[in-house]
Amino acid sequence: MKALSDAGVSIWLDDLSRERLASGNLARLVEEHCVVGVTTNPTIFAAALADGERYAAQVAELKASGASVDETIFELTTTDVQQACDVLAPVHGATGGVDGRVSIEVEPALARDSEATVAMARRLWDRVDRPNLLIKIPATEEGLPAIAAAIAQGISVNVTLIFSLDRYRKVMDAYLYGLEQAAAEGRDLSGIHSVASFFVSRVDSDVDPQLPEGSELRGRAALANARLAYAAYQEVFGGERFAALAGANPQRPLWASTGVKDTAYPDTLYVSELVVADTVNTMPEKTLLAFADHGEVEGDTVSGRAAEARAVIDALEAADISYDDVVRRLETEGLQKFDDSWDELVETVRVALEKA
Repeated sequence: MKALSDAGVSIWLDDLSRERLASGNLARLVEEHCVVGVTTNPTIFAAALADGERYAAQVAELKASGASVDETIFELTTTDVQQACDVLAPVHGATGGVDGRVSIEVEPALARDSEATVAMARRLWDRVDRPNLLIKIPATEEGLPAIAAAIAQGISVNVTLIFSLDRYRKVMDAYLYGLEQAAAEGRDLSGIHSVASFFVSRVDSDVDPQLPEGSELRGRAALANARLAYAAYQEVFGGERFAALAGANPQRPLWASTGVKDTAYPDTLYVSELVVADTVNTMPEKTLLAFADHGEVEGDTVSGRAAEARAVIDALEAADISYDDVVRRLETEGLQKFDDSWDELVETVRVALEKA
């Protein structure tokens, strides 16, 4: 894990629960496994609530106050995130604000409503009230202006659900536009941070079944897509537009969905093959511990491989697998998964309130 960290990859845990916080587990992962950030989502919170008794007292208090299901979700999740921010505060300070970050997601139902997304981002930002918070906003077309508006207000953002290179470029543009607006309003850009969460394994999960058994293209689409994304990142943040923003932080690529879904592949594939400086890899605990046990860092496995990656995408097109169709389908499915995840959390909290 130290070798991965030394290579410039920030290791974030894709999980959070009150049990992790109260038992000191998160603090130990920070100390022993170089974990410097946390990402969350409604499914993670639903699992934590369903399995943990540590929420019972707060749920009972909220029920007694007449809180609705949505109000209860807001209070429970922001409490956990606030506490996680406090655990990671020393990391945040030691890295000048780059790491020590904890992400919380806006309600998925708002993904197609720019104004409502910004309003919820502001509400979450104000409630958690920690400088090392990141608000997760999906990279839908409607999400792009919300991302820019949040950044312009000084709200740090984790842009999530990115699959396509075209959409990723629009995300970077939205971030830069938000910074430009913030600068015009006299804000200190050094305190505004963002990551762009590029989903990895789901690309192979979609593409591989379309390929014949034994195809040399199996297991290569996701890595190719991510490597092309990194090349785009280098181009944009090495350019004049970003250079003109004095004190601004680059929007780092974050490799998400890095747990291997095909058991034919090494369980550390989407970590060891995406080692490059100035990136984040957010891992489920299973992947994190697997890499700690037997992961290998063999230098930079991303830089200078854009041409090779483009050749993979071209080969897929030649095999009648449309890149545009794949990423469009993945975004649609991703949004549905976000909705399903939120519904799961709503039902979990409804049951908890009934039992309280």
